[in-house]
Amino acid sequence: MDWTTLGVDLHLELDPAFGRRSGLERALRQAIRTGRLAAQTRLPSTRALAAELNIARGTVSAAYDQLIAEGYLSARTGSGTVVTGRPEIRAPAKRPVSEAPPPRYDLRPGSPDVSAFPTAAWLRATRRALDHAPAAAYDYGDPRGRIELRTALAEYLGRARGVLTTPEQIVITSGYVHALALLADVIGGVAPATIAMEDPGLSFHRDVVRHARARVVALPVDERGARTDLLSTAAFSDVRAVVVTPAHQYPTGVTLHPQRRHAVAEWTGARDGLVIEDDYDGEFRYDRQPVGALQGMAPDHVAYVGTTSKTLGPALRLGWMVLPERLIEPVTEAKRHTVMHTETIGQLTLADLIASHAYERHIRACRLRYRRRRDLLISRLGPRSERRFTVYGIAAGLHVMISLPATGPSEERILTDAADQGLALGDLGSHWHTPGDRPQGLIIGYGTPGEGAYPAALDTMARVLRGL
Repeated sequence: MDWTTLGVDLHLELDPAFGRRSGLERALRQAIRTGRLAAQTRLPSTRALAAELNIARGTVSAAYDQLIAEGYLSARTGSGTVVTGRPEIRAPAKRPVSEAPPPRYDLRPGSPDVSAFPTAAWLRATRRALDHAPAAAYDYGDPRGRIELRTALAEYLGRARGVLTTPEQIVITSGYVHALALLADVIGGVAPATIAMEDPGLSFHRDVVRHARARVVALPVDERGARTDLLSTAAFSDVRAVVVTPAHQYPTGVTLHPQRRHAVAEWTGARDGLVIEDDYDGEFRYDRQPVGALQGMAPDHVAYVGTTSKTLGPALRLGWMVLPERLIEPVTEAKRHTVMHTETIGQLTLADLIASHAYERHIRACRLRYRRRRDLLISRLGPRSERRFTVYGIAAGLHVMISLPATGPSEERILTDAADQGLALGDLGSHWHTPGDRPQGLIIGYGTPGEGAYPAALDTMARVLRGL
């Protein structure tokens, strides 16, 4: 088994049982057949390969000649010996699989307009970050994350979101789900914990909590947000933590009422409970300044979670937790024993983007873009007096919820009609903790389509909704 070091790295296994020439021929033939040597790869010269493998040059020449004759290699004056390709291998016949084509227009919630990613600003920030990065940045790092990003986030979150924190309280994650999984695991400890989660809410988040061996109970949501006033009742007496989305509840789109914010803050003090605050869509408020984080009201009892998934894009896999002091060490240990530490280059880049205020400039530009999209969506829904449905969540975020009349048609019927016209919408039904005879609705996201496709997507949506 040898590695050549001249020209290309060429891993060859010469089986001594076949002799040097035949062994070399077999090794080269196998490398070409398996695709390890791609077409047009230039091989070392016969002199160089012979010296590297410690065999006669004539042996290498003879092996090359044989493979040229077989069509695996070709030799041209001035070009050396190159791989011509590998024989076509017929794959076994596959049974046809019916796959639904992607929708022509996608108005499902959950994603921003990723075509608006600030590529130029990200590249500039990356160059600056790498120019100033210490050598240690390329080594294994602190499980909490790079100090540059934690410092930048502490300043930004305090100023823009009203979060009370220091860099030491911040742990970088790969997104909200990662943060939720770590917190649920720590809260559960050796004994299963009971965690209240909003109803309706994303079912996958409930699965994440249950995977950490925690019990999930439903916390109803109404037009004032999560019913945090119920946490102090006997029905919730064994609840140790509650997950809420105060800024813009998903999927209803409502903002947690001030009385409900005070109720959950009082509950944490009375029960020594923990609030997991998902700052979902917290940066995008259209009727006034964004609502400050709940964490500022009870910093010793709130684990605040934010991400770049909606502001920049889910592909970055960058999020953060602001933790009460008592959770810093156990959460850090939980992360150390799972992913060890988060990718560094993205952290350094985001830190620079925040410190230079390019991050906030991008958010402000997105806020204006999404507000125009929101306004266009509302206009396509027609005058309020003519609607047979109610629209919720228009003040913030990247989606609205439409409640459907009890007289029908059903969610399923509308989604089918939309799909027939190439349009994908979200449904309310799948978000309830217990399926059944529950209110029905549609969840319409206005972040995903590109600028060119968005008006046509709304026209298609309007045609579908006229069928109500």
